[in-house]
Amino acid sequence: MSDISMETYNNYCAILREELIPAMGCTEPIAVALAAAKAREVLGHIPETVHVEASGSIIKNVKSVIVPHTDNMRGIGAAAAVGIIGGKAEKLLNCLSEVTKEQQEEMKTYMAKTPITVGHTDEERIFDIIVTEYYGNDMARVRIVDYHTNIVFVQKNDEILEDKPLSTDDSTRMTDRNCLSVEGIWDFINNVDIEDIRLILDPQIDFNMDISEEGLKHSYGANIGSSLIYMYGNDIKIRARAAAAAGSDARMNGCEMPVIINSGSGNQGITASVPVITYARELGAGDEKMYRALALSNLVTIHLKTGIGTLSAYCGAMSAGVGAGCGIAYLLGSGLEGILHTIINAAVTVSGVICDGAKASCAAKIATAVEAGINGYYMYLGGNNFNAGDGIVGKDVESTIRNVGRLASEGMKSTNDTIIDIMIEE
Repeated sequence: MSDISMETYNNYCAILREELIPAMGCTEPIAVALAAAKAREVLGHIPETVHVEASGSIIKNVKSVIVPHTDNMRGIGAAAAVGIIGGKAEKLLNCLSEVTKEQQEEMKTYMAKTPITVGHTDEERIFDIIVTEYYGNDMARVRIVDYHTNIVFVQKNDEILEDKPLSTDDSTRMTDRNCLSVEGIWDFINNVDIEDIRLILDPQIDFNMDISEEGLKHSYGANIGSSLIYMYGNDIKIRARAAAAAGSDARMNGCEMPVIINSGSGNQGITASVPVITYARELGAGDEKMYRALALSNLVTIHLKTGIGTLSAYCGAMSAGVGAGCGIAYLLGSGLEGILHTIINAAVTVSGVICDGAKASCAAKIATAVEAGINGYYMYLGGNNFNAGDGIVGKDVESTIRNVGRLASEGMKSTNDTIIDIMIEE
């Protein structure tokens, strides 16, 4: 297996399996719906009153995005209500995938007559959702912390059904992401047996391209994807950006099609995959090379996002755009050196882009991220690279990735608070 150990090889396969999972709708409101569905299951009744507590970053990411199967409703109350009426907790982030039209109408009636209150959590955890539901003298409470499916606490009345210890960060979840490195990823994608990743990547290809095509064909949000092609033509560099943006156009604006996510985000899953697939098909690269390019893009995205954290003021699509740039560079014949410079050139170009919640403008940010990824590689081809000491550029690619993570997780904490204050005031 060349320069990669069997342990590392197995870890990288496991990381792809853990991160590339299906979700219908923006993952933050879906996490609220999941908690609400689980609490209703534990309660054993449709609750008469509901109280949702959420961290600021959850409030930010749920405020403006349409919740699936709600007839274009937005917000935490709608997410909780549809989860209660039609959600299936065992399906996790696909918990709303089987909501019927009848349940959608029932959810509207339920919202009109049921008190659903929303508050801010007392604890200063970036990702925190607590749903408490009441029926008569009975109560059920469910808490999700750190990432979208991490149910850490379940209670019915005085009985604690589940109580997991809270970690100081999310690095202990599933496979340790500290095993990731750019050189390790490069060795992996060049040596992986395609059969070990085919079943992981096939749904990403199918689901994410389907929603991209939906976004290009129909009107969703600001129509960033189709507008790019209309304004700038059908060149592959434009089509790659437009195809990714169109997937987000649809997803953020009511399309009820599932996607395969990356690092807890459907937009990141779309950004890391759709441009790479678009290039692979344009170039006639063949399935094997496309799978390797997709594995590279997804793993680079995860590596960058690990230091940033699940939610922050840093737009996660920027990491996925860097990943996509690497996947495209590989398809165009790049070796390891080109990948290293693509990451550095692209990451430091877009590291200041903020996340102000899930909504229509995410598609425009995705287009920007993919452009930066592609430009990062073409800078390298022209011999024009950012060097150590240029702003946050470190001595090598790993130190640069750490610097980006530090900027997002430490430096942008107050930025995130300000963004949340602005959005709540509005």
